[in-house]
Amino acid sequence: MNTISSAGATLASHGVAFAPQIAQAAARHGLDPALLAAVAAQETGGPGSNAGSNEVGDGGHGHGVFQIDDRWHAFAKTAAAMDPSKNADYAAGMLRGLLDRYGGDVHKALSAYNAGSPNAQGTATRWGDGKTLGYADSVLRHYRSIANGGGAASSCPPSAAPAAPSFNLAPLLDEAVAERGTVAHNVNALRAFRDAPDPFSGIIYSDDT
Repeated sequence: MNTISSAGATLASHGVAFAPQIAQAAARHGLDPALLAAVAAQETGGPGSNAGSNEVGDGGHGHGVFQIDDRWHAFAKTAAAMDPSKNADYAAGMLRGLLDRYGGDVHKALSAYNAGSPNAQGTATRWGDGKTLGYADSVLRHYRSIANGGGAASSCPPSAAPAAPSFNLAPLLDEAVAERGTVAHNVNALRAFRDAPDPFSGIIYSDDT
């Protein structure tokens, strides 16, 4: 089994839908596959699931697993937008470009992916434990769940110390670095976030103010 196939199998075992397509797109654009899968989970999965779905949403404007908006992207108006593989590839290209633009700052890139601004809170999501997170923080909560073994994302509250990571990113990340050196600048930040005992400490939630 090659590295990409292995990454796809791992994502699938962690509850990610369209895992092979997401792993392939992540590798092509030098992204952490769990991060790309977390975006899909945020867009079409929801706070209780790490599995995205291939659908038309957002009042008919969001297309596919990654909800590419037809008001801003001509791609979303084509049949390809509903092909999970092409949808994932388009989303991965967007995220890669935003990471490069914002110097590898994952939070800013995610905020811009959703709202067009690196400093926007973006779409708010209320999780099962009552916490309301902005778009980037919600994606990163999905990321934490996927990277550390999957399961229901809402079952891992921010205050809980997660189990040791079981998602081995090293082979795919090393392969991506060899193909595209620019991925290196955001890898360490994601690994640190993944391994931190409480990645949500210090966040001010809207229902806590």
